Amino acid sequence: MKTNAIRILESKSIPHTTIEYESCEDEIDAISVAHKIGAEPEMVFKTLVARNENNDFLVFVIPGNFELNLKKAASASGSKKVELIKVKELQPLTGYIRGGCSPIGMKKLYPTFIDETAQLYDNIYCSAGVRGMQVNLSPADLAALIEAEFTDII
Repeated sequence: MKTNAIRILESKSIPHTTIEYESCEDEIDAISVAHKIGAEPEMVFKTLVARNENNDFLVFVIPGNFELNLKKAASASGSKKVELIKVKELQPLTGYIRGGCSPIGMKKLYPTFIDETAQLYDNIYCSAGVRGMQVNLSPADLAALIEAEFTDII
């Protein structure tokens, strides 16, 4: 299966691999996904979308076994306050559904922040843009592709 995220990676010749797994509605969290693909939860990054006090949208990519620290996220993005968007807003803003939201290939290139722990690994996993598929790639390649910065957000 080729998703928009995979097409973008291929068009830019960015080295990556994909892994598919059985997906069901109650097991779309990053920790469940990590177990299904045989990866450590801290290497499976989830993509969260938030808005700040100016109604600007921001993307945060964090290890699956952590929660986003909203104060650190606000600070990293130069905002006074950030809050996660409602699930019903996700698809219209990004083109992706909950459990299949990739930081690659969203409808717009939102300011994006990847937790600095990603740099501890040669490769990390993130959603390939659908439930049931992860993409494995270098965190540096991911950051360059989506114009993200590494920062402390957990």
